[in-house]
Amino acid sequence: MFTAHAPHTALSVNLNKVALVRNTRHLGIPSVLRAATLCLQAGARGITIHPRPDERHIRMHDVFELGALMQTWPDREFNIEGNPFQNLMGIAAEVHSRGLPLHQLTFVPDSEGQFTSDHGWRFPADAKRLQPVVAQARALGARVSLFMDADVAVMAGAKAVGAERVELYTEPYAAAWRSPADRVEQLRRFVAAAQAAHAVGLGVNAGHDLNRDNLTEFLRTVPGVREVSIGHALIADALELGYGATVAEYNRCIEQAHA
Repeated sequence: MFTAHAPHTALSVNLNKVALVRNTRHLGIPSVLRAATLCLQAGARGITIHPRPDERHIRMHDVFELGALMQTWPDREFNIEGNPFQNLMGIAAEVHSRGLPLHQLTFVPDSEGQFTSDHGWRFPADAKRLQPVVAQARALGARVSLFMDADVAVMAGAKAVGAERVELYTEPYAAAWRSPADRVEQLRRFVAAAQAAHAVGLGVNAGHDLNRDNLTEFLRTVPGVREVSIGHALIADALELGYGATVAEYNRCIEQAHA
């Protein structure tokens, strides 16, 4: 149907759901730090966290403990997601001031009480306010990725405000997975969006509701995806398979896509 020309895609494991379970008690288990270690040992290329202002999952101490851990894995990446107009930039500044890794900041336009991220930035509407925080993040040494819908028309705007990557919001693709016709249409949208991003010099990441069933076809079809950030499905699988076997399974899905 389509031809993809992608480099090997990095798997970044989102640990929010591990922290969410831990926060239901005061025992410190399951350990977010231990989860990160096991995932990295199993071959994850990065760790993602989304510390929300209410700390309903990732808490501030997690950010700094994980940053210290990532110092011992210099070939892996630490990706911190969040809304730059809430708590993200303060967190980023503190991480930087402590000399901890700050590889990528993914800007997500969610409200403080939002259940989960469900849309991307709007252009040109968000351009004026995004430009200074993108510059601030890059001054801290972080790559900036903007969480975006699969819309060809907004990619030039993302590049113009200084972003280096976009993270395509993949829930519409995942929701269409069981309908062949809808799946084909969604894949066409994502292919076009990725091509538009590449055309203006943006790298492409992807995330939201990707899983072992739908990941391979997405990466085989959508060109040049640098990174997938996967949390909910991966942690759910880890409850049954364990972290190591689960990361291996997701990396197998990635390898199949690039075979």
